[in-house]
Amino acid sequence: MSIPFWKSRLSEIEASMRSVKRGTVRELAASAGGRSIYAVEYGEKENFRRKANYNSACGAGNPKHYADKTQASKPVLLIIGGVHGGELEGIVAVMNLISLLETGSDYRGKPYHEILENAHRFRLILIPCMNPDGRARLPIDCLLDVPYEQFVYYMQGTWQDGSLCAWPDCKAVHPIKEASDFLGSYFNDDGVNLMHDNFFAPMAQETRALLELADLEAPDLAVQLHGGANNANHFVEIQFLPYLVMQKQQALSQRLAAALSQQGLPYVERNQIVTNSSAIPYPSFNLTSAIHHVCGGMSMTFESNMGLAAPGVKLSAEEILDSHFVLFEEMFRMER
Repeated sequence: MSIPFWKSRLSEIEASMRSVKRGTVRELAASAGGRSIYAVEYGEKENFRRKANYNSACGAGNPKHYADKTQASKPVLLIIGGVHGGELEGIVAVMNLISLLETGSDYRGKPYHEILENAHRFRLILIPCMNPDGRARLPIDCLLDVPYEQFVYYMQGTWQDGSLCAWPDCKAVHPIKEASDFLGSYFNDDGVNLMHDNFFAPMAQETRALLELADLEAPDLAVQLHGGANNANHFVEIQFLPYLVMQKQQALSQRLAAALSQQGLPYVERNQIVTNSSAIPYPSFNLTSAIHHVCGGMSMTFESNMGLAAPGVKLSAEEILDSHFVLFEEMFRMER
């Protein structure tokens, strides 16, 4: 299936990086397989007069020891695509956002005036594909209309006996490389699922690079763009966040729900105020949790509909990209 605006190939990312003029491109890291991971930056990095890391600043009772941000400081936004390399929707969305910021329109020719008018208010760091190894392992360029079992094969792969390695059992062995026959696109070439790395001693250089970036940039809001099969768009609940941060994330979720509803796009509001209880006996401290704990900012996982040939909500390519741009518009309305 060929869709002109559906730019997700690693070669297309490379070409986009070469064409960036208004932003600044840097290689954030090399993947386990030696592939380049790029970040595009817009807006100057400000000096937040750092004296301590975030954890130590909290221990001192004042996060300003980590990042002394004033009302005049530009909010920092970090948008991350392709943590699971086969979840193409986020890669496509970041690529189209870069096109908008560079040329004045996305790859469909849509201008999104509000984003363009507000972009200067932010320091932006955009990562098209955090896991190029997984993306390279996906043999197709679009998952629209792919049957569910084929989708599972592409995402999580197979065990040594050839049986599908479905979610969530794909997390039962980590790293999974030696236990798999076909290594799905969730994983880097070492079989590490970046969402569930050991964040206190990262196994993957990709994880380490992303956490170092969050530590350096102190983002006010970091959003990972994931694919959620044929579920309605939603923010996933994140464990181990301070109550104040969960309140802010709840407010963003509510604004996004209203904005998507106005566009006739599906969204499920899930309660972002998470309390540990017997209902979740083993809460997961994942990559989204970890990003907050190195920088103190809001840290969220957006799960996009994927348009599979499967039960549930099924959006078109246009609607999937539209959903992401509604999210971006809400992010660009953010105030400190």
